[in-house]
Amino acid sequence: MRTPGEGETAFPSSPAAAEQALPGPRRRPSVVLGVGGGIAAYKACELLRLFTESGHDVRVVPTRQALRFVGEPTWAALSGNPVAADVWESVHEVPHVRIGQGADLVVVAPATADLLARAAHGLADDLLTNTLLTARCPVVLAPAMHTEMWEHPATRANVATLRERGTLVVEPAVGRLTGADTGRGRLPDPVEIFEFCRGVLAGRPADLGGRRLVISAGGTREAIDPVRFLGNRSSGLQGYALARTALARGARVTLVAANVSLPDPAGATVVRVESALELREAVLKAAKEADAVVMAAAVADFRPARRSGSKVKKTSADPDPIYLVKNPDILAELGERRRQGEGLGPRVIVGFAAETDDVLANGRAKLARKGCDLLVVNQVGENLAFGTPDNAAVVLAADGDQVEIPLGPKEALADVVWDLVAERLA
Repeated sequence: MRTPGEGETAFPSSPAAAEQALPGPRRRPSVVLGVGGGIAAYKACELLRLFTESGHDVRVVPTRQALRFVGEPTWAALSGNPVAADVWESVHEVPHVRIGQGADLVVVAPATADLLARAAHGLADDLLTNTLLTARCPVVLAPAMHTEMWEHPATRANVATLRERGTLVVEPAVGRLTGADTGRGRLPDPVEIFEFCRGVLAGRPADLGGRRLVISAGGTREAIDPVRFLGNRSSGLQGYALARTALARGARVTLVAANVSLPDPAGATVVRVESALELREAVLKAAKEADAVVMAAAVADFRPARRSGSKVKKTSADPDPIYLVKNPDILAELGERRRQGEGLGPRVIVGFAAETDDVLANGRAKLARKGCDLLVVNQVGENLAFGTPDNAAVVLAADGDQVEIPLGPKEALADVVWDLVAERLA
């Protein structure tokens, strides 16, 4: 577990967390899973399974309306714990107080517009809202509702109030809603909610709270014709790890994803692009209001000078050569825009350099050219970095500092990067 540094704010410890730190057999982390009365309640079953199969002790607290979508026996069977929605059940155990007091994490998925309103105004008319008032551990709310409800000024005000109090309210995803409707308001993928919560349980500091971050991820594709393209082997795993860890540390994240086949990180605003030119447009637009930009995407240096409007056919003749032109240098452009005017562009700019040989020498030369504050240099190749769950790197800083990150999970590398970014933002 990472220890918060000077000037950082850690999530408040719960009595259960303090008990876990005592010597002796390790207690399973205690999670309260609240379930609101929305159609997405069925997805909470998968979230419950992810928690229980990874060793968490989960107590499900549904609202009365949630039980109209998924019954009490389902929650009890999947969690292995009793289920109650009313404060009048098992009164001798004082559940309206004890459940929240003993939790290491409270997560509500889905959190309906009604539930957000009741939580923001401190109402306590059922077991779940009582639990939210008594919890002294991190609280995560994953909203799900129709787009109009999410965008209503009352809901936005309630979300702002909850966030000001330290509640982690993740942004809903964009996608298919109830019926034929599509828009923002969809419950994030349960796997992504679980990963978000796992980051919170790991004790990540809230040192990026309220910061607006832009992250690029994946690899661009430059079209030759409607079928073929020039591309690279980037999977987007490192960029998505950066997004997840930043979200768990309280940031507002815009993720510009180039050709990535991964579920959206819970709470991120995802902008999907294909080519380097599309990525440049999206990053520069989002960077105007960003505190920091991290360019983790593998952006093609070149693109075909001409794109065929139809598939290039294979014939007996040799194919025509493909002439290439340079793509814009987005990282250098970010640095140049910042230099052009005071306050223009992000305060911290981070680049990535994928190298096959002379790694540090090439990295230092790139750092000098690009004008970024930090450059994450890593060696790539067969079974190195691209498409793997692990990564190793050296972070070079414009002020001469150098930080080595040993081989480990990409989330661990991401946390080191955010440590360095947070120091510079502070």
